[in-house]
Amino acid sequence: MKHIASILLVLLIAVASFAQDAKELVAEGQKLSMKGDHKGAIENYNKAISADPSYLQAFLKRGFSYSALKEYDKAVQDYSTVIDAKPKQVWAYISRGGAYEKLGELDNALADFDAAVEIDPKNSEAYNNRGWTKKALGDSKGACSDWKKSKKMGNQEAKIILKNNQCK
Repeated sequence: MKHIASILLVLLIAVASFAQDAKELVAEGQKLSMKGDHKGAIENYNKAISADPSYLQAFLKRGFSYSALKEYDKAVQDYSTVIDAKPKQVWAYISRGGAYEKLGELDNALADFDAAVEIDPKNSEAYNNRGWTKKALGDSKGACSDWKKSKKMGNQEAKIILKNNQCK
């Protein structure tokens, strides 16, 4: 019995070590990303995912870097991984919606922004982005409604959009 407890302790320490390594690698990746080195950041995120495939921040941050490099298909895959594991992760929906929009998959983008609004009805970014997608789909009235909600929540971009008469 003592032998089994020792083995379990070693396994717990190893798992904790992998998780810490993954967090450190993601933090290093974020520093690189902030400097505009998205390829270097992705290398760190890849290492983090290898160290701890359950650490979803690595997928989310790698998706951001893929989007910055205009590799939207890869970004969609990473955001989908996060959503599959944690269906209420609002920023994964918002980010995947943005990637879908860049790919011209407007119906998928709209579905993701709808999901983000449902999860967090006070997220001004979700409304703002959904407004752009609705406008691209020809729903100017719906776009304006979303931008007005976003503006009420303090979104600066929505304020500019409305100031520039996008809704007349």
